This record gives sequence, structure tokens and C-alpha cells, in this order.
Amino acid sequence: MRIVSLLPSATEILFGLGFDHEIVGVSHECDFPLRARTKTPVIHSRIPKDAPPGEIDRLVRDYISRGESRYEVDAEILQDLSPDLIITQDLCHVCAASPDDLTTALAKFRRRPELLCLNPQDLRDVWRDILWVGEQTDRSPRAEEIIRMIGERIGELGIMVDAIKSRPRVVLLEWLQPLYVGGHWVPEMIEHAGGLDVIGKAKTPSFRVSEEEIIAAAPDIMIVAPCGYNKGHSRDEYLSMAFSPKWGSIPAVRNGRVYAMDAKSYVSRPGPRLVTGMEAMAKAIHPYLRVRAGAEAAILPIHRGTRNTQTASA
Repeated sequence: MRIVSLLPSATEILFGLGFDHEIVGVSHECDFPLRARTKTPVIHSRIPKDAPPGEIDRLVRDYISRGESRYEVDAEILQDLSPDLIITQDLCHVCAASPDDLTTALAKFRRRPELLCLNPQDLRDVWRDILWVGEQTDRSPRAEEIIRMIGERIGELGIMVDAIKSRPRVVLLEWLQPLYVGGHWVPEMIEHAGGLDVIGKAKTPSFRVSEEEIIAAAPDIMIVAPCGYNKGHSRDEYLSMAFSPKWGSIPAVRNGRVYAMDAKSYVSRPGPRLVTGMEAMAKAIHPYLRVRAGAEAAILPIHRGTRNTQTASA
């Protein structure tokens, strides 16, 4: 079987199922595991790689308003790869390529490959998709083993979290310019981590919020996890922001409980590593919990103590 994955989370799932050699093509964003970077990219973003967040938001809105995609499929390369299976998504046309982006390219195929379209809305859907990819590729036993291991880790985390009575108020920022809060599976992740998402809504897309709404929500913990960013980039982007003086009144800011997180690995990609994301969130929300080293490394405190108030004028 020859497989092309246009979705970073699907690429991660496929490698987890053991398809090291069968994967022949990927998207430009498929970077995990490292072997994914050796595969042929068949899709590219029309957004400049180094564009600042505000410009990215503007360009995306422009493409959407014109009914155009921000992705470009290399039809010749795709045809040369001659895949039997292409995996894409129809959840977010901003985050990854969709079936619409493939229409023209597939029209040139003499033998059209099978198209598997993922559309997870919550954590249950994410785990279901792992099983579904396993079923469609005749790797169900391995997919079931992955889900079993994820379940064990969620169970272990649940035991630790259930022993703590407090449920701190949490806001996760999925984008900063403009401000967006996480949706879909993110509020569930926060719940598993022992927190209460006070703005985000489960099973619904992320949505734009105002600075005033975040201040009014008064979160005890703030997690900065812009879609597609690692923790260092997330931290730097947050520190570059100019907030109003009232921002310093937010409990999370005032008490030094603002954390940058590796979103592209552990939050925004609906794949197996979301369980690591939950463990990382739990460490941010309940610092005395003992979590796996990989999870603890996924978060980065942005400020400590009252220095957080400096963001009000930074």
C-alpha cells in the first residue's frame, strides 16, 4: 500500500501503526516523527513561512473571503507517487488541506486513490480516528494497542487529579493576534488535567475573544498555545504583546501562572500525543503533580511572581 498523508496528526498515527515505508507523501507541516521529514511533500501553504501572526490572520481571512484555499497541491508529484490511499481532513480548512484542495489534482488520475477524511470534534473522535485509520489499513490490532496505552495514561492522570479537590479556572489561548480560545477537544483536555475551562467550549471550533472577556473570566491559570507553535515561539509571541494595564489584574498574570506550551505537538494536532498534552496541562495547573518527563518539558513558565504584571505595559 502506498499512502499520502496531508494531515500531520494522521502522519503521526500512520507511523505509530508501523507504516514507515508505505508513506510516500506528506504535507509541508508533517514533521513528527523525524522520519516524516524524509517523505516527499505534496502540498504547500500559500502563507509566507515567516509571516507574523497578525498578517497570517489577515491573509487567511482574505483567502476565505475569496473562496480560495491557503494550500496548493502539487498535482504532478501527487500523480507520480501513485498513492492507493490519501488521508486528509474536513475539520479546519485553515489548519490543513481538505478534500476540496484535492479535487483538481485527483481529476487527472486514471485510477483514483481511496480518500479517507478525518473530522474529529472531541477526544472520543480523536481516539476513534486512530482505530479507523487502523481498520482502513489492516492494522487494527496495533491501533487498539495504541488506544489501550492512551487509556492507561489517562487513567493514571485521573487518579492523581481526583485526589485534588481544587479545580482552578483556566483559559487556553489558541491564537494571540487576534485573541482566540481553544475549542473542540481542548476544554476536555483541561478537564482531564484537573482544571476548568472558563471560556472555551467543547465540540465547537475555537473562537475569537476580546481582552476584556479574558480579564472578566479571571483565570487562575493561563496557557499560551498558539496553533502550530512550539513553546519557545509561544512564549516569545506572548511577550511581544501589548496588553492594557488591566491585564495585570488577571489572577494568572498577577501570580505568575502563565505558561507557554508546545501546541503543535500536544494541543492542536488531534493524535496520540494529546495525552502528553493533558499531562503537561496538569503540571501547569497542579505544579506538585509528578508527570512524565516529556510532558513536563512541553510547558514553559513565561513569568514568575509579580513580574507578570509587566505584561500590562510590555
